[in-house]
Amino acid sequence: MSWVATIGLETHVQLHTESKMFCACCTGFGAAPNTHVCPVCLGYPGAMPVMNGKAIELTVRSGLMLSCEIPLYSKFDRKSYFYPDMPKNYQISQYDMPLCQGGGVDITVDGQHRRIELTRIHLEEDVGKSMHFKSSSGVDFNRAGVPLMEIVSEPDLHTPEEAMAYLAALKQILLYAEVSDCNLEEGNMRCDVNISIAPAGSDTLGTKAEIKNMNTFRGVQNAVRYEIARQIDVLESGGRIVQETRRWDPDTEMTSSMRTKEDAHDYRYFPEPDLMPVVLAEAQIEAWRATLPEPPAARRERLVSEYGIPEYDAGVLAADKRVGDFFEEAARASGNAKAASNWIMTEMLRLLGEQEMDIADVRVAPAALAELIGLVDGGALNSNSAKEVFAELFAEGGDPKAIVAAKGLTQVSDSGAIEGFVQQAIEENPQSVEDFRNGKTKAAKFLVGQVMRLSKGKANPKMVGEIIARLLS
Repeated sequence: MSWVATIGLETHVQLHTESKMFCACCTGFGAAPNTHVCPVCLGYPGAMPVMNGKAIELTVRSGLMLSCEIPLYSKFDRKSYFYPDMPKNYQISQYDMPLCQGGGVDITVDGQHRRIELTRIHLEEDVGKSMHFKSSSGVDFNRAGVPLMEIVSEPDLHTPEEAMAYLAALKQILLYAEVSDCNLEEGNMRCDVNISIAPAGSDTLGTKAEIKNMNTFRGVQNAVRYEIARQIDVLESGGRIVQETRRWDPDTEMTSSMRTKEDAHDYRYFPEPDLMPVVLAEAQIEAWRATLPEPPAARRERLVSEYGIPEYDAGVLAADKRVGDFFEEAARASGNAKAASNWIMTEMLRLLGEQEMDIADVRVAPAALAELIGLVDGGALNSNSAKEVFAELFAEGGDPKAIVAAKGLTQVSDSGAIEGFVQQAIEENPQSVEDFRNGKTKAAKFLVGQVMRLSKGKANPKMVGEIIARLLS
C-alpha cells in the first residue's frame, strides 16, 4: 500500500525583549539558575501580571511579515497543566482569539515552489527549563515568563525536506524582521512536530503523534523521517497509531513515547481574569507595517533584476539581511555588483566562517571594499595583491590605497618595464618558449608565472600575456 505523510509544525520563538512577558525580570541568556525570577514569574499567590507591550508589537510585526490577518481585538487565556516547569500550574497563553490569523511561508524543494499556510500566531509565556543530572533533577525558572510566540502551520507539509525548508524560510523571515535572535542553541527557536500517515488518496488524516521540543533543523528532518517509517511499519503490521506525545533521541535516532497526547479541552482554557483584552488601532498596525524590511524572497528577486547578478549569488547574499545590506552598499559605491558579490561570497564569508565572526563585527567597510574593487578594475592592483589587501582590511580595517602604498603592491602596467621582465623569462626558459611555439598552451601560463615571479607579483597579468604572445608569435 502507498502511504502519504501529513506534517504540521508548531514553532516556538522567544521574542527579543529586555524583560519578560508579564514582569520586569531580565530575559538575558546564561545567568546562574533561578536568578532572573520574581513573585510574578514564580507564580506566588497575589502576584499580578502586567502585559509587555513590546512583545505585542513584535508578534504583530511577525504576522505582518508572514501576511497574516491582524484582528483589532484579541485576548489572553489560562491554559491549565501540571508540570514541574510551570510554577503557576497554568500558562498564560492565547486560545480562540490570537494576535495573528492565517498567513503563509513560501518554500522551494527540488525546484518546486509551494506556499505553506499558517493557522495562527499567538503569544504566551515560556516555561522553565528542566535539568536532569545523574541522580537528581531540577528546574531553572530563568526562562519562565519569557515572551514566546507560537507559529502554527496548517498540515501542509509531507516530507522531511519540506519541513526543513519551512523552518529555514521561517527563521530567515523572523531574522529579517528582527523579532528574535532565533538561536537554536540557546533555545530561542524550538518546534513541536505533528505527524500522521494515511493511505494515498484518502480524504481523512490519520491519527497524529507529536514530537516535542525539537531544537535543530537537522534533528527535525531525521525525526520526521524516522516517525514516518515507524508509523507505516505499525500500520502495515496490523497495529494502530495512538495519539501521543513522543520524544526524539538524537543518539539512538529513534522516537519514544512520553505520554498520551492531550486535546484542547484537557487544558480547560478560560479567559485570563487578570489581563485586559488587547485592542489595536488600524493606525498603529499600519505604523508598524511601515517599518518592516523587504522580505527575503522579494529581495532575492530584486537583487537579480537591479544588480544583474545570478540567482545563486542573490540567494547567498539575501540569506542574511546584514550581508545583503553590505553587498548593496558596496555594489552601489563600486559600480561593479558582480565583483562585490564575488568578494563577499568568497573572501568575506570564508574569513567570517574561519574566525567564527559575525558580519556586524568585521572591520572592512563597504566603502573600503568598493575602493578595492576600483583599484583592481583600474589596473592599479592585480587579483593576488588585492586578496592580500582584503585580508589586511578584514583584520585591521583601514584605507585600501594606503595599504597598497605601504606594502608596495601597486601593479606595474608600464609596457616597457613588463617587456623587460618578459625578455628575461624568455631567455631563462628556452624549452618553454619552444613548447609555446609548438602550440602547448600550458607553456604560456608557465611563462606568465615566471614574469610574475620576476616582478614580485606586481606585473599586470593581462599585459604580460599579451606581450608574451606578441614577442613569440
